[in-house]
Amino acid sequence: MGRLIVVSNRVNAPTGAGEETVGGLAMALSAALREYSGLWFGWSGQTVPEFTGELHTQTVAGVTTATVDLEDADYDEYYNGYANKTLWPLFHYRSDLTAFDRAYGAGYERVNRRFAETLRPLIQRGDLIWIHDYHLIPIARELRRLGVTNKIGFFLHIPWPAHQLMTTLPGHRQLVEAMFEFDLVGFQTAEYRHAFEEYVLTEAGGDMPTEGHLRAFGRTVQIGAYPIGIDAENFARLRGSPRARRMHDIVGASTIFRQLIVGVDRLDYSKGLEERFLAFERFLADNPDLRRDVLMLQIAPVSREGVEAYQEIRSRLDALSGRINGEYSDIDTSPIRYVNRNYRRDELAGIYSVARVGLVTPLRDGMNLVAKEYVAAQDPADPGVLVLSRFAGAAGQLKEALLVNPNSPEEVADALKHALAMSRGERTRRWEALFDSVQRCDVTAWRDDFVGALKAVGEPAAMAS
Repeated sequence: MGRLIVVSNRVNAPTGAGEETVGGLAMALSAALREYSGLWFGWSGQTVPEFTGELHTQTVAGVTTATVDLEDADYDEYYNGYANKTLWPLFHYRSDLTAFDRAYGAGYERVNRRFAETLRPLIQRGDLIWIHDYHLIPIARELRRLGVTNKIGFFLHIPWPAHQLMTTLPGHRQLVEAMFEFDLVGFQTAEYRHAFEEYVLTEAGGDMPTEGHLRAFGRTVQIGAYPIGIDAENFARLRGSPRARRMHDIVGASTIFRQLIVGVDRLDYSKGLEERFLAFERFLADNPDLRRDVLMLQIAPVSREGVEAYQEIRSRLDALSGRINGEYSDIDTSPIRYVNRNYRRDELAGIYSVARVGLVTPLRDGMNLVAKEYVAAQDPADPGVLVLSRFAGAAGQLKEALLVNPNSPEEVADALKHALAMSRGERTRRWEALFDSVQRCDVTAWRDDFVGALKAVGEPAAMAS
């Protein structure tokens, strides 16, 4: 093959600042780009008054990036609009928060066309093109219109919604039709793949000529489930790094005589943070003898502050954490510590290693890598317990976690009590099975499985007219 070209909304290649500041996904993709002398293309994160298409290229740590600025209208309509106000809530089963606006859809199409036009001169014969996530569903169609015949793969990092929910999206058929311009479409889980199949077979009149292939709109596309992982060995090593040890000591000193329950999530309504706080409140109400023995630390960095729904959830969480602390605090203890800031990966490893319980309860999640990071950061001799939403993609792999319905405060509260009382022997048995899964299905295996499948896929066969 030629080079590997990775295309994503934002480019997150190494900065030269050290691995501890770079996410596992970026590290895995960067390694693949170095192996194949590839290129990472996407938005720079900057806006300009008028789109120029000017490329900004650089090579850092052996990875070449090419980024382009968006104009202000693009940011409002494509990013804040269609991506974050339409597709994100709909694909996370929040139709009540989904905004349908023609201007958003027009901006989404425009930016995908501009990305394709800017990327086209960089593509060489034999290059593999790997598109990432819901921001860029139409880009393969735009590249095909420009004459690109290279193999193009697409991976959806978030859930694919059920058939009936998908049909509430204006233009849903055109969006799905654009996905048939890819050669390979990957989903996080078999559940999401099956939801896509159901839509194509039911709504688009398609069929499945062979296992793993769908035919509709005059084209055939290969589909598959490729659960993403983390760099498990690296994350486990981070637990012994200086920053991790220091954070372990800081958090350990502040929770002396108490057991720590930790949650780490971007501030987003899909993460079930309000439901989590209410479940912890139920736990405190039901277990007065344990109130002084536990501390819940919720780390929730703020995101998408330009979207009203995110402003509202932040206000509600501020009020809810204040109410719980007001009700259940004592002169020397408070049950919730709620923090709106980012931490480095090595610092998170130190925090996870202190926590007796990792509380990961999204209402709906494509995979959820925090669950896997928590497992990787545990001390094998005295591991903590993972309490995990059954609606996270990770639940299909991490079956030895305590799986819960995040919508039920009683069920989550009961799981917390179970986790805190669990014997070391049971904790160890569960953790060993969890860590084995996290190691085997790591981010490198995910990357190699997808790229290998894309390399092997045949040219899509057109249906006879």
